[in-house]
Amino acid sequence: DPVYTAKAFWGMKEYLKEEFSGWKPWEVFWLTAAALVIIALSIYWGDSPMGMISSTRGVICVVCTGKGKLSAYLFGLINSVLYAIIAFEAAYYGETMLNLIYYVPMQFVGFYVWSRHMNQESHEVEKRHMKNTGRLILLLCMIAGTVLYGYLLKFLGDAMPFVDAFTTVSSVIAMIISVRMFAEQWWVWVAIDVFSVYMWYMDFSKGSDNIATLLMWVVYLGNAVIMLVKWEKEARKNERDAASEQMRSGKEEGAVGK
Repeated sequence: DPVYTAKAFWGMKEYLKEEFSGWKPWEVFWLTAAALVIIALSIYWGDSPMGMISSTRGVICVVCTGKGKLSAYLFGLINSVLYAIIAFEAAYYGETMLNLIYYVPMQFVGFYVWSRHMNQESHEVEKRHMKNTGRLILLLCMIAGTVLYGYLLKFLGDAMPFVDAFTTVSSVIAMIISVRMFAEQWWVWVAIDVFSVYMWYMDFSKGSDNIATLLMWVVYLGNAVIMLVKWEKEARKNERDAASEQMRSGKEEGAVGK
């Protein structure tokens, strides 16, 4: 059907236009430099093609997530599948289950939710903060989940059960608040990335060839710190704008009442 084909083409054109719009020079530089460093060092250290593809797609995913772009979930889908295979071969079963059972379907959920809350001017997702009650529940769930899941992974023979449990449980929680567009996700991602760098460094130090995966997590950590600052700043701005709009609406209603 020529009409359907034309609509599909136009829709894709508009989607790509929105995804490429609004990027600052430093953001483009960070994305390009991170991907090139991982590719270059992966080739030098002789990493597998799967590891290289997974790592570069993962880096693009987290940068696009920080930018608030829908394409983050497309790159995240590729990364989740390949990373699950790599983690399984390294005997990190918590990471394997996390990616296959949780991350893969959540890419579709995240894409749908974010697509309904995009800022029409910046073409980025709207950013906000959690309430203090939500933050407390978040912390308690991370602690309880890590302890319980850690014992399960220990029973299964996981290489680093409690570290793996922390990164897995925290990632589940971080993904949920990421889909909900809360800035607090980046505090959780920073903690996850620190433990993940340690976990994959230990794997690499034992003689594995997963240098690309280790580098991916190092880049994730740097990106999480950068995006933490960005999302906190923009979430506070959105809250100030919302408060100003509410105050202005209240004054207008009062004027009409008089």
